[in-house]
Amino acid sequence: MGVERQRNVSKLQTTYVKQQEYAEIASARKRKLLIRRLSLFFVLAAIISFFMISSFLSQTTNLEAKIAQKQKLEQEYAELRGQEKVLKENIVKLHDPEYIAKLARKEYFFSKKGEIIFNIPEENKEK
Repeated sequence: MGVERQRNVSKLQTTYVKQQEYAEIASARKRKLLIRRLSLFFVLAAIISFFMISSFLSQTTNLEAKIAQKQKLEQEYAELRGQEKVLKENIVKLHDPEYIAKLARKEYFFSKKGEIIFNIPEENKEK
């Protein structure tokens, strides 16, 4: 039983058998072409999806960078608005003659009649 027997059976050479063989060959060709088309489609789909995902990730990175830059600029803008407010207050104060006199006495050591100015060094003020 270990040895298989060869069968000497010949095929029928009828038109029906030939048609069936051609149909099997055509079916095999169609299946092979279908597999090629589907594999090509999947390769193209993979390439397109790769480029779409990479562009999405790069756009996301750019967007995050722009958001961070926007927050930084908004913070800087808020600081500048605060400085503008302080400078406008100084402008209003500079229209007051009493403030100008006080500033002149402080910065340029001008004094009123009978007033004595003592200059204390900055280092001693901190201690």
